[in-house]
Amino acid sequence: MLIEDSLRLTGTVIADKYRVDAVVAEGGMAFVYRATHILWDRRVALKVFKVLGDLGKGDKDRLVESFIREGALLADLSVRTASICQARDVGMLQTPAGESIPFIVLEWLEGQSLEHVLEDERARALPPRTLVETLRLLEPAAEALALAHRLGIVHRDIKPANLFLLGDPRGAECPVKLLDFGIAKVVMDAQEAGRHVDRTGGLITAFTPAYAAPEQFSRARGATGPWTDVFSLAMVLVECLLGRPAVEGDDFLQMAFAAGDASRRPTPGTFGVLVSDAVEQVFEKALAVAPEARFGSVGELWSALRVTSGESPLQLGARSPLSSRGPLSLGTFRDASEPDPSLSVTASAAPVAPRATALWVAAALAALALAAAVFVFSRSHASPPVATQVPTPPPPKPAPAPPPPSCPTGMIYIPGGQFFMGSDDGLPLEKPSHNVKLAPFCIDTYEVTTDRYLACSDAGKCKRASATNDFPGITRHDHDVFDPLCNVQNPSTRGQHPINCVDWERADTFCRAEGGRLPTEAEWEFAARGPDGRKYPWGDEDPNPTYLNACGSECVAWGKDHRYPLTGMYAAGDGFATTAPVGSFPAGKSRYGLMDVVGNVWEWVGDWYAPYGSKAEVDPAGPAEGKSRVIRGGAWNGAEPSWVRPTFRFMNDPASRSYGVGFRCAAAPTATD
Repeated sequence: MLIEDSLRLTGTVIADKYRVDAVVAEGGMAFVYRATHILWDRRVALKVFKVLGDLGKGDKDRLVESFIREGALLADLSVRTASICQARDVGMLQTPAGESIPFIVLEWLEGQSLEHVLEDERARALPPRTLVETLRLLEPAAEALALAHRLGIVHRDIKPANLFLLGDPRGAECPVKLLDFGIAKVVMDAQEAGRHVDRTGGLITAFTPAYAAPEQFSRARGATGPWTDVFSLAMVLVECLLGRPAVEGDDFLQMAFAAGDASRRPTPGTFGVLVSDAVEQVFEKALAVAPEARFGSVGELWSALRVTSGESPLQLGARSPLSSRGPLSLGTFRDASEPDPSLSVTASAAPVAPRATALWVAAALAALALAAAVFVFSRSHASPPVATQVPTPPPPKPAPAPPPPSCPTGMIYIPGGQFFMGSDDGLPLEKPSHNVKLAPFCIDTYEVTTDRYLACSDAGKCKRASATNDFPGITRHDHDVFDPLCNVQNPSTRGQHPINCVDWERADTFCRAEGGRLPTEAEWEFAARGPDGRKYPWGDEDPNPTYLNACGSECVAWGKDHRYPLTGMYAAGDGFATTAPVGSFPAGKSRYGLMDVVGNVWEWVGDWYAPYGSKAEVDPAGPAEGKSRVIRGGAWNGAEPSWVRPTFRFMNDPASRSYGVGFRCAAAPTATD
């Protein structure tokens, strides 16, 4: 099939070094060209974004920024593992028509997608793969995903079209490349711009419905994250075991219903595939409707599958290949008797011998995933272009990964990563949303308790906590009402409640005395919400008494009794009139496991307050000086849901001591020998 080069780039030279030879694929949002690096005389794939013409300047600039940012993310990730399509370059080019658009340069690969392989095998009536054969084939991709998840990066469109095979799919060794990290994010950005509609009239989506997790169809089911990739990869595995897609249909709602139907999960056993009970249980967990019921990462899923198949758990960077001794004993089985389905845009060529190896472009497949951004319910059966086989050596095995860093007792390791700090939809203090990249760090699981603080002050390493409040405008009535709430007054009954009535200096001194520091504002927000843009630590569901200690019926009653009217955030009770023992609301923990990160008490962070800028930042620590320090997270008397959004920030006098303000500490991770 001839693809029209509507951008008219063939024959031009991009960035003074890439000669564009031919257009080889077109997707919903990109063209892919075969190009040659002039200086190195090396073939590369050039993917060119094409949807900017329908957007206004502001939307266009944001989409270009997103494309380049995600290209940089792919480059950072691809150098860590040979199982991810390698990014070579990213930049802007100008078309002959004068339009400036972004491009990304990727390695040129020769082989075929898993989608094409499965379709070909069905056409030839080959038997489906066994579990061991499937795990052996896809383990390089699983390793790549596990590494990405460890680094806080999510794919969001895992499907056979994004798994590219470089060898014999039924052979002992078949290198696999995982395509299109970051593309789903770009598609979502385009969707939010809201002005691009493909010529087909299709719906733009950032995922492939046939492999999508329930939360991708509706955010009401929870936020996307590594668990989303777990679901999609499990769907791919089931397809390999079954010999056909586990979910088929021609209606978006039909697929959404199938993904979220708790009464029928698409596990191997549901389709009559003979697997052990232990394996079936692994798939039941991987394909659970609720995100929190699944494995937390692909690394966890793959280790469980390996163990239930008689192998050792997955070891990143030092993989013990699945046994080459042949299939596992059948005695372990029951008696035998990452804005579309998988639309593939391919370019056809003159037919040759049926078993000739297909020439396929990694970036073309990347564009195919972009083609999946055009939501058309059909699976392409076109053949990829065919050429003489070019031997491809297996990629080098990645060097052994160092052991994960460790954190002090009581702290959680946060892998760092990229996220958008603040909110464009919030209050002025939260604006504008801006991109921040953080190095890994450790942070307390719980707010610092009264007992923990007293141990420090009793040892002479910290100043004593105050038993009274002191904040601007405090009245005698305020003292009468709130001084009894300073938890240090009642350590025997409130030892496990958060320390409060401490100023910023006391909080800072305590953390440093324990070998740490106060978290930066960026670290606090990232630990509270992660990179996926969720509204609250637990997801997008509005606050309720199971998630946090804010103002419920007990709080309102307490205010009435003390002639201090309070408004409830929710009508029901949460069990506590004022502060609660730390860890009392496990359902509200953050994606990384932080407890009480919103509600209970506000928390001091290390930064002086300053308005946000719009530029991207790396490990920001706030201004060098100021008048107010930042507090985060809301408190037990919070009346407005906006106060307990992780993006919400408030200015506070650093010398103030309040019944509603405490803190938690952060620290640098320690390398493990």
